[in-house]
Amino acid sequence: MVNYTPKDWAGKLAKGFLTNPLTSVLGIAILILGFISLEIMPREEDPQIAISGGSVIVPMPGASPKEVENVIVNPLERKLREIQGIKHIYGMAMNNVGIVNVVYKIGERREDANLKLYDKVMQNMDKMPKGVMQPLVKPFDIDIDIPILTVAFYPIKGTKVNYEKLFKITRKIQQKVNAVKNVAKTTLVGAHKPQFNVEVDLNKLSGYHLSLGQIMKAVQSIAVDVPDVKGRTKTKKLLMFGVKNAIESVDDLKNVIVASYMGSPIYLKDVAKVTRGIDFQNFKKTYITFKKGKNLEELRKAKFSPLKEQITLTVAKLKGTNAVFVAHDVIKLLNSMKEQLHKEGIGFVITRDYGKRANDAVNELVDHLLITIAIIAVMLIFALGFKEAMIVTFTVPAILAITLFIAFIGGQTINRITLFAFLLSLGLLVDAAIIVIENIHRHLHSHESEEKPMDVLLVEATDEIGPPTNIATLAIIMTMIPMLFVGGMMGAFMKPIPLNVPVALIASLVVAYIFTPYLSYKLLKKPVHKHHHHHQKHKKENPS
Repeated sequence: MVNYTPKDWAGKLAKGFLTNPLTSVLGIAILILGFISLEIMPREEDPQIAISGGSVIVPMPGASPKEVENVIVNPLERKLREIQGIKHIYGMAMNNVGIVNVVYKIGERREDANLKLYDKVMQNMDKMPKGVMQPLVKPFDIDIDIPILTVAFYPIKGTKVNYEKLFKITRKIQQKVNAVKNVAKTTLVGAHKPQFNVEVDLNKLSGYHLSLGQIMKAVQSIAVDVPDVKGRTKTKKLLMFGVKNAIESVDDLKNVIVASYMGSPIYLKDVAKVTRGIDFQNFKKTYITFKKGKNLEELRKAKFSPLKEQITLTVAKLKGTNAVFVAHDVIKLLNSMKEQLHKEGIGFVITRDYGKRANDAVNELVDHLLITIAIIAVMLIFALGFKEAMIVTFTVPAILAITLFIAFIGGQTINRITLFAFLLSLGLLVDAAIIVIENIHRHLHSHESEEKPMDVLLVEATDEIGPPTNIATLAIIMTMIPMLFVGGMMGAFMKPIPLNVPVALIASLVVAYIFTPYLSYKLLKKPVHKHHHHHQKHKKENPS
């Protein structure tokens, strides 16, 4: 049993764990916890930055932009400035509506910011001028607006798949994907909704002395929703949109009587072209191509164009969840439907997989960490010896394991900046263990070592270097602290460095003071000093 009384907590830790049978169990537990944390921590390419804000939309029918500015936008801006944490306010006054956008300081909790914005608007409802409709508060939701996965669905070459069928099947897939665990938001990009298209010929309309309003009223009589003039087509025809109700087919719509002319009924087909199709009046089309190195125009001009019109399904995840797992679950679902989709004449290709990119980035940096640990081990073999190098090398994964576990329970994600913080601190992490093992090595090879038991020698060597090592480590930690107070986007982006490096450095001290003496006690032996033995023998032979 150690009878040396340590003065510093370095020696106290060494003494407490040196002969304790649970020390080895603690070491194994630390490594297991670190490995589990690495596997289950949410993986992202970049750290999540808390960005919050929102829009307050206040409709005022019949008001001019000047009126909207004076009675809605300016008073609302003044009231919203009473909210703490707001960075910018942007007001816009237009015909019939006023919009005020609010951006909070980076780091403000989105949920709290949304609540404060909604609360402030509701508190001041009594001050709204007459003629103003109910305000709409729309928070920005950055966390779920950025997709982690995009999948393009397209008709397979040689199959007769019309766009309406493609849309319906894609819509069903969207519904299934939305039910996958931790999927937050899904959208269809480039999608055209099926509808009846009524293209009114303005020349025929004037020939029959009819107005567009009469046609709208006629269609309205057999449709639940009021038809709306959606816009002009490229051929300068007006386009209307009808909802299927009493209208079951194109013929039903063609035979709608819109007016009477000289005793004869005028049907819709007399003044307009009626087709069943998609809402092509929005002019939005998305294409997919499997050919590299050519732009869109070049592909259109090519004799064989691999361009295919497609619909892209975007998938976003819930905040704080693992992008790798969510993307994997969605891809697994899509692959299970692949055969069925192929029978329907529809193919799909994954055009963006953030989960794979995040996983690859994390795995690459983990590989670099392992390479760095191996380099450190080789260098230490030449500097200290094989056993001493192995002792120091063990401390590195143990320190990283503690840091990862603390980061995990602290709600952090594992990303490029987190792992960069580990790489940055890796050279610093072995300092404490090297200092301890070097001092143990020096004590073992001193002449006084033979008179001291191994346990006393190890505790004394660790205790001796405690104060200077503690101060040196504290000095490095203090250099990292100012980074915590960097504001704005850069401060939020780089925050994993000041959060993780100090934790890693403190862990390096604890691991060095506990496991370096313990492993030295198990692996190292006191050397035999030949000249010292020879001197003792000479004294016995010549006592005078």
